[in-house]
Amino acid sequence: MHHHGYLWTGPKERFDQEALRRPPHPEPAPAGSRPELIQRYREVVTEFPTVDLPPIETAYWLIKPRSLVRGTWEEAKEAAVWLGERLAEHASRFASEKDRDTTRLAQVVNAAAERLHSGSDVSYGCYLERPLYLSLAVVTCSPNHAIPELACPVA
Repeated sequence: MHHHGYLWTGPKERFDQEALRRPPHPEPAPAGSRPELIQRYREVVTEFPTVDLPPIETAYWLIKPRSLVRGTWEEAKEAAVWLGERLAEHASRFASEKDRDTTRLAQVVNAAAERLHSGSDVSYGCYLERPLYLSLAVVTCSPNHAIPELACPVA
């Protein structure tokens, strides 16, 4: 088992494009559906695996391009340290003063280490200044406990 780290920052409006953050339905729109539904299904099938937006279900980062992996660690604690370093890098830009609290951030990192050690994924997001959004994720791989059939993106 190992862990991959992912980081995304961008406009909140882009983050809110939920259709591109959800995997496509396993079956296409039925014949006779409105043309816009058929077109939207085709767009999601094409774009979901390649778009850099954070998926709603954290495990789906594993199907995204390998280039989006920001780090790989064998140990859960190392992955949690990476998460903490990214939080520290962005803390001065957090929109909420509560999110900047160093004690709270340390608790987030400690909880992440525990979750990762147990084989779970970790996802953390918060608003930054100028309505930007920060999304961080560490995904357990080989296998992922939530969706074990997902292959490792760097194998």
